[in-house]
Amino acid sequence: MAGHSLPVTAPVTTRFRIPHTLVLLFLIMIAALVATWLLPQGSFSTQADEAGRMMVVPGTYAVHAERVWLSPAALFTSVPRALADAQAIIFFLLIVGGAIAVLRATGLIDALLGWLLRTLGGHPALLILFGTAAFAAGSGTLGVSTEYIPFAAVLVALCLAMRLDAMTAMGIMIGGYVVGYGVAWTNPYTVLVAQDIAELPPTSGIGFRLALFLPFVLIAAHHVWRYARRVAADPGASLMVGVDSAAPAAAADHSPFDRRHAAIAVVVIAAVVLMVYGISQRGWYLTELGALWLVVALAAGLIGRLGVDETARRFAAGAAELAVVALLVGFARSIALILEDGQVLHTIVHAASMPLSRLGPELSAVGMLLMQTLINFFIPSGSGQAFATMPIMTPLADVAGVERQVAVLAFQFGDGFANLILPTNIVLMAILGMAGVPYDRWFRFAWPLMLKLMAAASIALVIAVWIGYA
Repeated sequence: MAGHSLPVTAPVTTRFRIPHTLVLLFLIMIAALVATWLLPQGSFSTQADEAGRMMVVPGTYAVHAERVWLSPAALFTSVPRALADAQAIIFFLLIVGGAIAVLRATGLIDALLGWLLRTLGGHPALLILFGTAAFAAGSGTLGVSTEYIPFAAVLVALCLAMRLDAMTAMGIMIGGYVVGYGVAWTNPYTVLVAQDIAELPPTSGIGFRLALFLPFVLIAAHHVWRYARRVAADPGASLMVGVDSAAPAAAADHSPFDRRHAAIAVVVIAAVVLMVYGISQRGWYLTELGALWLVVALAAGLIGRLGVDETARRFAAGAAELAVVALLVGFARSIALILEDGQVLHTIVHAASMPLSRLGPELSAVGMLLMQTLINFFIPSGSGQAFATMPIMTPLADVAGVERQVAVLAFQFGDGFANLILPTNIVLMAILGMAGVPYDRWFRFAWPLMLKLMAAASIALVIAVWIGYA
């Protein structure tokens, strides 16, 4: 966080600041370039499997006789190449961002959340359970995250009225959001990106992720419920004691859920069903899915009476909001391109696979989870992390005897659950700021929940290996 300007005579204090994510990615690109100069250059043999995917053949790594030297210019030429290489994903993300912005403008999201909060407001346990599940479902399907920020004050006001506290509200919202990303079904920013890089069919393996959804929601909801019950019995046990900003003003009343909202909801549900059908039965991919979300945006705008011009403005604004994400994807993909051009990507995979292969596939999968969790601190963008890590994790999974679908699941867990406590997570910090919850108080509440989710994720990965999750 940036500090205020100080007078010249004031003593200067130096505080560590997390650089912008683009800066971090560029530093990693520099490290990747240096690695191409220092590490042995080599590769594995590859062969096509039954589905036509090129798979790494374990035990075939060999060092190349001649060395390739990359110049510093590769740091800059790799970025436009990477953007071009990832153009299908980037354009799809822009279209989805525009469509979600149109849905927001129609009031659908506001009306649905308001109805849910009003309906469950008199039942704390149900509010915690269904609220957590609702936030998780939104994140797990559409990748919703920043859209939750405006509702933080509303949820806090509701919890305060029920003799709960702001921390309970944050547990419901943020807990649901990270669980949704961790066990996402069709999240276009994480699951579809990672599966594309791993050369897996989009949304494949959704059955196992659906089975994981309820257990992980229950873990998060139970953690929040235990805390809420303790606070209800003894208000002095609240982690918000002594915090002046514990009671933010409630937002304006939600618009009622009317027929227009119902019609738009039907369009969205039909689109999701059609998306699953098209992918599984008709071989649809990003081109068809992007076209589908364009139709959703147009239909929502017309049904919501935004008008053609306002729909276009909202769509353009929503797509523009994801311009930074597009750049993150390009910079993250540049890392893999530099490693590939410098012929050290397989060298890194070989070095990482040696200890993991001795652990067996089960512990190798857990090791991937820990690696993804650590990397998430530096690359909090889900799609950016996918482009930065999956090119390495995919061949690593081949070598370690782990299905690529398991590697994608390890990425999802690492990307999702770490967002509970990482100060580099912009969405987390924005929600806490909106609710008036200090980060240090939130950390005390959230780190035990993160440990619970990580333990459950490790068990889920072991089970995935045992059942041959593919």
